[in-house]
Amino acid sequence: MIPSLLWGLVGAAPLVIGALLAGLRRWPDRLIGVVLGFGAGALIASIAFELWEEGLEIGGPIPLALGVALGAAVYFTADRLVERWAARAGGGAAAGVPLALGALLDGVPEQLVLGFGLAAGGGVSVALVVAIFVSNLPESVGSSADLLEGGVSRGRVVLLWAAVAAVCALATVAGWALADVATPGMRAGLSGFAAGALLVMLVDSMIPEAQRRAKDVAGIATVLGFALAAGLSTVGG
Repeated sequence: MIPSLLWGLVGAAPLVIGALLAGLRRWPDRLIGVVLGFGAGALIASIAFELWEEGLEIGGPIPLALGVALGAAVYFTADRLVERWAARAGGGAAAGVPLALGALLDGVPEQLVLGFGLAAGGGVSVALVVAIFVSNLPESVGSSADLLEGGVSRGRVVLLWAAVAAVCALATVAGWALADVATPGMRAGLSGFAAGALLVMLVDSMIPEAQRRAKDVAGIATVLGFALAAGLSTVGG
């Protein structure tokens, strides 16, 4: 169980690191947009080369597709609830929450799958760890910057991301503990759930925010993030 907890903490650490970096100073809008675009590209690669391919190989297309649909529906519904709360709160306090929501809905099933692999005796490559940093760090930086601009205190921002990171880390332990009863279809469905939630988050929040902040260089940053994460996925495989 200890190795699963340690790897869970490693996978979740970028979320807290991003919040701390965002709180150090006010970063230029263009730089945050580039970071968000880079992270969006990395997440697209993660969906295509890790979540989708692994889910298809483990459990086949039906549970994977059902997971994608469920993940998309859950994120869409949760995001609408956040929007209603933002309207009642005046909007500023909810800035950045969709990215945090996406990180949570992606991180929990993804790290459950990581726990399954650890329980089965599978190793964790350095390339995979780097890929997690590449995708998680920009989400946290971008969301934290938006929350800080909306008037949320640094302490509350760090606490938010610490809570998300703790849940994701514990999901790795839960995956390790439940590995004996998890069917291939369940694992494929979890991969699909993470992919579906991420796809909606990318289109609704992360990519538009990257474009708004970085403007003409957002596309190039996205391509670079995709290329790096795709290369790491290939090496890690």
